[in-house]
Amino acid sequence: MRIRRLLLVPLAAALALVATTSGPASATHAWGSYHWARTANPFTVKLGDNLSSTWTSYLADASTDWSKSTVLDTTVVAGRTGGRCRPTSGRVEVCNSTYGNNGWLGVASIWASGSHITQGTVKLNDSYFNTAAYNTSAWRHLVTCQEVGHTFGLAHQDENFNNANLGTCMDYTNDPSTNQHPNAHDYDELALIYAHLDSTTTVGAAAPGASAAGSGNSEAEWGRAVGTSADGRPDLFVRELGNDQQVFTFVVWAG
Repeated sequence: MRIRRLLLVPLAAALALVATTSGPASATHAWGSYHWARTANPFTVKLGDNLSSTWTSYLADASTDWSKSTVLDTTVVAGRTGGRCRPTSGRVEVCNSTYGNNGWLGVASIWASGSHITQGTVKLNDSYFNTAAYNTSAWRHLVTCQEVGHTFGLAHQDENFNNANLGTCMDYTNDPSTNQHPNAHDYDELALIYAHLDSTTTVGAAAPGASAAGSGNSEAEWGRAVGTSADGRPDLFVRELGNDQQVFTFVVWAG
């Protein structure tokens, strides 16, 4: 089966993608200027474990992988939400459940105040991962790694299914066998995103006005579609919360 990975960002942010490079190993796959506010590097993002035993090792591997960055670390902590996957201010909740045959393998949602990420969630859909097509270590590694990566401000490196694998979980592919972990380009991009420091922090903090509402499990709940994929399916979603608060949703579609 083919998988469609759809990057969901507002059009204005898409036009503002980071364009700075630092040699052959650098990359330009940030999603706009969105980032966690913090006053020092490296900083630590807590990943809440709301997972069944089938998934815990994949989250542990993703945490280890992303913590190789020079600018951020992650730590897996006890989850606070269960399968409903409601956000917790200042951290990322990672969840799995049978969310239904609604077309997606994984969803990453990021709440932002201005350009600062305030909280995030990752949902892994057992309605598909319990099937033979996706119940593999490779698919579970790729989707977990990719969705967690989105919550740091990373987009995809390549969105062409016909191109050769880039050896990163932030790549579109029909064959995840070599795309299960970040690569040097991902770490370079994180260094670019977090090159500057902020005067305040949203990491581990109770962000004022942060929404406690979940992102939902269907397109109708993700806000307005602001773009379409090559096959005409909506692929850009943003939900306005008011007071410069927004929630963005990234989707891994099962095809």
